[in-house]
Amino acid sequence: MSKRIPALFSLDGKVVIITGAASGQGKVAAELFAEQGAKVVVADIDEAGATRVADAIGGAAIRVDVASEVEVKAMVEFACDTFGGVDILFNNAGVGFSASPRYRMASIVDTPSEAWDAILDINLKSVAMGCKHAIPKMLERGGGVIINNASINAIAGVHGADAYTASKGGIVSLTRVLAADFGARNIRVNCLCPGPVETPMISALLTEESFSQAMTQTVPMGRVGTAEEIAAVALFLATPAAGYINGAILPVDGGWSAR
Repeated sequence: MSKRIPALFSLDGKVVIITGAASGQGKVAAELFAEQGAKVVVADIDEAGATRVADAIGGAAIRVDVASEVEVKAMVEFACDTFGGVDILFNNAGVGFSASPRYRMASIVDTPSEAWDAILDINLKSVAMGCKHAIPKMLERGGGVIINNASINAIAGVHGADAYTASKGGIVSLTRVLAADFGARNIRVNCLCPGPVETPMISALLTEESFSQAMTQTVPMGRVGTAEEIAAVALFLATPAAGYINGAILPVDGGWSAR
């Protein structure tokens, strides 16, 4: 093996914030980033879950409601106080499809105004506020990396969850403008667009035959993805191996967007 390979994928000493890291893709990402040498801030509204993950990987946990700018700012300050700064931000937290959704996933006609506002606050405003408060800290350290987690809904017409789709489309546009604005200052900003992924959020739905069939019939690979497959791509984008990738909108969807 080339001696360059380990260095290209190392995050040794880097400070990483991962939101929604108590379970699912975020939890796996926290584990992978820590394995590559990162100091990981595990942020989640589930404080007990975040603490369990942080304790297991030698990171630090903080409870945060990502819809609150005050709490997002406190999260960034916590990372700086605990580990000395911020190098990488993985805006992973969000609300979406679930067997018991917090907010109604429906067409725009059938989406209550309060649900629309809440979904955009959690999914889109959270990303904007994370970037707002992390970018100045990254600039102090000479640059950084931001990875935003959107959805295949952001780049394909998927009916039945219009507020969710709008929020994820906003993440794509925000990613592009931030990549253009801050690329020259050594901050890379990229976006993942996962297809259906087996996580605790949708695990109950996957047991419903109609839902499972609908998911697999739209994916050329014939299956849903795993949390590990999404987290591994986020890890790659954070490493020096992806050093010339900026402003990318990357489907991780088993070929859904290729149909």
